[in-house]
Amino acid sequence: MATQVAPEALNDPWTVRAAVRAGAFRGHTAALAPAFAQANLVVLPRHLAADFRSFCERNPKPCPILDVTAPGSPEPPKIAPGADVRTDIPRYRVYRDGELVEERDDLLDLWRDDLVAFLIGCSFTFEGDLIAAGVPVRHVEAGRNVPMYRTNRPCAPAGPFQGPLVVTLRPMPPGCVAEAIAITERYPAVHGGPIHVGDPADLGIADLARPEWGDPPAMHPGDVPVFWACGVTPQAVAIATKPPLMLTHAPGHMLVTDVPVAALAVS
Repeated sequence: MATQVAPEALNDPWTVRAAVRAGAFRGHTAALAPAFAQANLVVLPRHLAADFRSFCERNPKPCPILDVTAPGSPEPPKIAPGADVRTDIPRYRVYRDGELVEERDDLLDLWRDDLVAFLIGCSFTFEGDLIAAGVPVRHVEAGRNVPMYRTNRPCAPAGPFQGPLVVTLRPMPPGCVAEAIAITERYPAVHGGPIHVGDPADLGIADLARPEWGDPPAMHPGDVPVFWACGVTPQAVAIATKPPLMLTHAPGHMLVTDVPVAALAVS
């Protein structure tokens, strides 16, 4: 077994990916290499790729596409040349006919020549800017994964793909909400501004302490719930629409890309 690398030593994408590929890091990627963008992974057979691209284009808040690989290629050339989506993410999930059948450390023996990988922007990307502005990011403070919830809001369907929106939660003091909105709206390529502030029941979330994915929230007294669209949405869509095969990252375990966070900011 490889000697494990501490998260605080993983400050650039090349070090992160090398550690993951060597089996020296298997944790969630929140706060790793904070100057660089992170990406969710969705891998599908080629015959479903066009419909899934259309699904992403119709649902840009949860599914902003950063890169798409050529069929059979594991390299995302636009955002991480030389990276390998089969080995460079700390943890993967395998869905067959809508069922989560396995979590694993790599996709090497499952890879096929007809597979297409979609890299979708991740909201971990803008957390460094929030922290720099004095907006607390509670799961980072607590060393936890971000909490993620299935909502009652349907995504716009495309081909066979349909299902509910998934959101992340970042609770914060009321006085920080306007600043958090202003900062994150500058990053539409990684989900942009929040989709809801306040009562989780408006999203159909019954209990914040029981997220479907990630860790329970580390809320402080007086914190307001603030919700962003989440790149785990395609996994909820897989459960709803049952494609024969979908390979994904495990929630909170991302590909750390070569793209500087600053390069994604819009005015």
